[in-house]
Amino acid sequence: MKWRTAVDRALDPLGLTHAQYVVLASLLALDRPSQRELADHTGLEPLYVSKLARALEASELISRTRDTVDTRTVRLELTERGRSTVEPAVALVSSLLDRLLAPLGERTGAFSRELTELLAVPLD
Repeated sequence: MKWRTAVDRALDPLGLTHAQYVVLASLLALDRPSQRELADHTGLEPLYVSKLARALEASELISRTRDTVDTRTVRLELTERGRSTVEPAVALVSSLLDRLLAPLGERTGAFSRELTELLAVPLD
């Protein structure tokens, strides 16, 4: 909760919430994912991703288009406005993460690997 609150506060001047940031930053790394693929990638509920995607589309930060092969599938992509919004947000969150991990010093790498390993464990 401390991390999410800190991210929300840091992103507020950019007009983003933590959840919106997660979606936008993930779209930087993924190539036109479906809403379901994005939900799987982020760990967010598919219905919540759909709601976030509609709001981000209304803000012109992403585009939502029907897949040409499977019209039930909606593909997501950053717009230029979305890219210019999320890139400084990524730098901001990265800086915040560096500050959070600074007390670990040389142990940061090991901690990050162990945390990644823990987060990869399926709980369902």
